[in-house]
Amino acid sequence: TVSEKQDRVLRALETAGISYTLTEHPAVHTIEEMDVLPLPYPEAVLKNLFLQDAGEERFFLVSLPKDRRADWKALRTYAGSRLSFAGEERLAALLGLERGSVTPFGALNDTESRVEVLWDTDIREMPLVGVHPCENTATVFLPPGDLARLLNACGHPVRWVVPS
Repeated sequence: TVSEKQDRVLRALETAGISYTLTEHPAVHTIEEMDVLPLPYPEAVLKNLFLQDAGEERFFLVSLPKDRRADWKALRTYAGSRLSFAGEERLAALLGLERGSVTPFGALNDTESRVEVLWDTDIREMPLVGVHPCENTATVFLPPGDLARLLNACGHPVRWVVPS
């Protein structure tokens, strides 16, 4: 069954005319847990991080291919500050998400545009990306360009971070 959070994401995709594939699965909290699921496009899964700057004034929703380690140097260069993981309270308050459910779709809940969306440049080359629809009991697969256009339309332009 589709939850209210998932329904909101799916309606946004349908309103924008974006084709997608939805795969429901048991709740997962890590990439390692995702790797054991029988997903239709396991190579498309993205790793998503919710970060904050040292002053806790800027927040970043970072996406990268699942097998890539975060390039902290490139992220620090972009942000102009050391970054750390933002806490669960910030995640809930700014993106309406819970730990284990971090996803670019969380930006749809950030009506004040406080969170910056950063993507690893290699995502551009991926035919599909797989991300949670605001809950970790399903994964939506869609072209990255379509997801970027949806985020841009809701006031969250994707900024591309080149790994160093």
